[in-house]
Amino acid sequence: MSNPDGAPPLTTVAILAMPDVTASVLFGLSDMFVGVGRDWPWVIEGRPGAPLLRVQIVSADGRPLTIANGVHVVPDASLADSAPPQVICIPEVFLLPDADLRGRFQIEVAWLREAHARGAVVAAACSGALLLAEAGLLEGEDATTHWAYCDALAQRHPGIRLHRQRALVTAGEGQRLVMAGGGTSWQDLALYLIARLAGMEAAMQMARLYLIDWHERGQQPFARLSASRQSDDAVITRSQLWAAEHYREPSPVAAMTRLSGLAERSFVRRFQQATGLSPLQYVHHIRLEEAKQLLEASVDSIEAVAEQVGYEDAGYFARLFKREVNLTPAQYRKRFAGLREVLQQGRAASPLPTSDGWAATAPDRAPRAAGTRTGS
Repeated sequence: MSNPDGAPPLTTVAILAMPDVTASVLFGLSDMFVGVGRDWPWVIEGRPGAPLLRVQIVSADGRPLTIANGVHVVPDASLADSAPPQVICIPEVFLLPDADLRGRFQIEVAWLREAHARGAVVAAACSGALLLAEAGLLEGEDATTHWAYCDALAQRHPGIRLHRQRALVTAGEGQRLVMAGGGTSWQDLALYLIARLAGMEAAMQMARLYLIDWHERGQQPFARLSASRQSDDAVITRSQLWAAEHYREPSPVAAMTRLSGLAERSFVRRFQQATGLSPLQYVHHIRLEEAKQLLEASVDSIEAVAEQVGYEDAGYFARLFKREVNLTPAQYRKRFAGLREVLQQGRAASPLPTSDGWAATAPDRAPRAAGTRTGS
């Protein structure tokens, strides 16, 4: 599928629909992949960006079907008619752990084998790893699955090296087999794949939009990102654009007021009406978002981060950060630097689209993501 402006074809991600999947995982994966490249500009700037992935829901015959819990799904295509995917996602197999799978998914299993042999990345959430095993793709490989299915998988396929506590495991040549554990770890799977396909920053953007915290507990530490959207008031927009470039400077609110040409009281009132924040709150918002990026991506001290974003008093910065984010800067770094590291590993294993739209596999020496976090 070519873009209208002549850009290279979008990477195709196929999500496998079967009667034995649940809507939350099927459509959750679809929503995250569809939003890559589109949703971040939409929220931050008020305009949708260009999608970076082509997403299709596929099934054995392409006809409407009823999946687990009675939800009706209309696939985009059958397996035979779908565009050759670079990535395939198996949402899950919503069956009892001891259910007999022999002969149950013959069409899907054959399709998975063929696609993997042609170079596709094949990923499974939760119990979807059972289909990878039925396809023979996990023999002699590392794997994980939902904790309730671990015993059944180990008994049926003793040649698999099963890691029961890992939330994410990559395996096989070019790390083209990707598995996430149970519960909502499909979100981890989606982020990892987005990092491989669209880049680490795109994955981090989706993590913030979806409030994904790599399964750490506690309040989600994300600011009101929509506050940075530009207003319809041209005077205030000019002040916003200035703040985006000069937020580190001392007395930024006084400088914004001078730039506006308004009296201070009028400027503050119009800014509040246009953005929902006072000018000072707005500057704090920009500074703290920049601080988050520095805490995620650098090893600079908290004091150095505070100074880089415009705070001379590191103690004041730490108190403000804790009040607004509900985590200390050190806690935020510990939590999200780990997510960034995992996504960086995913990017290192990136399949790069070739001229015919298929994926060139990453070298075997690329780092593994297995063992980075415990499963849910």
